[in-house]
Amino acid sequence: MQVERVGVVGAGQMGNGIAHVLALAEYDVLMTDISADALTAAMALIDKNMTRQVSKGAISEAQKATALGRIKTTQTLSDLGQTDLVIEAATERETIKQAIFEDLLPHLKPTTILTSNTSSISITRLASRTDRPEKFMGFHFMNPVPLMQLVELIRGIATNDETFNACYAVVERIGKTAATAEDFPAFIVNRILMPMINEAIYTLYEGVGSVRSIDTSLKLGANHPMGPLELADFIGLDTCLAIMNVLHEGLADTKYRPCPLLTKYVEAGWLGRKTKRGFYDYRGETPVPTR
Repeated sequence: MQVERVGVVGAGQMGNGIAHVLALAEYDVLMTDISADALTAAMALIDKNMTRQVSKGAISEAQKATALGRIKTTQTLSDLGQTDLVIEAATERETIKQAIFEDLLPHLKPTTILTSNTSSISITRLASRTDRPEKFMGFHFMNPVPLMQLVELIRGIATNDETFNACYAVVERIGKTAATAEDFPAFIVNRILMPMINEAIYTLYEGVGSVRSIDTSLKLGANHPMGPLELADFIGLDTCLAIMNVLHEGLADTKYRPCPLLTKYVEAGWLGRKTKRGFYDYRGETPVPTR
């Protein structure tokens, strides 16, 4: 199946990045969100990020103008019905994702492929709630989408070869690398990454080290580009907690128990960079550790 028109559900951090890379690869993109302000902000951010690419010589002004012209926005979910591929990039909550697919189904072409950018939720379970489990799969981009090279492709138990091949071709066309993962909780990247972040939070919780010393230790001692607590703030502590809960519930192993301190930060609404406070306070000129 040839994909040319792509619908993106959600204009947040992931959705606008996905729309950005698709448009540069000459796909026609229709991005939807329930918030008009979110759509306006997403288009402004895409423009800003493409301008940065132009300044670095990665793309030309003409490529930027053409790509921006390929992205259309709508607040009406059913408008995505005539696209060849839908990439859902809404909040990491299964009930929300299920509701989006249920609302979409009556409007879709029989050939439309449905995918989710979920970082941890069962693809098989999401697919089972639709009328096309064989045309459903996980399409997990990394954040920030324009910069990160990897895309995880996750087949559900019913995903057919035609669907997988069509999605694989999209990954190749946008110039990224596909890693295929089996449909188990958190797939590959987050199955390994999130327990490391959770362990770093336990290290803080137990007083083994401070925020600064933990992040410095991993950056200088393990050559990580970003410390685990800094990275957790970048990802969003609510997302980290959601993924740890999926791992804990899905694999029933105590080693995946979310750290109580992570839960406390989320309950406080200190979710990281997006709320200006997490393991660091971002309200001043430079981030300051909160513990």
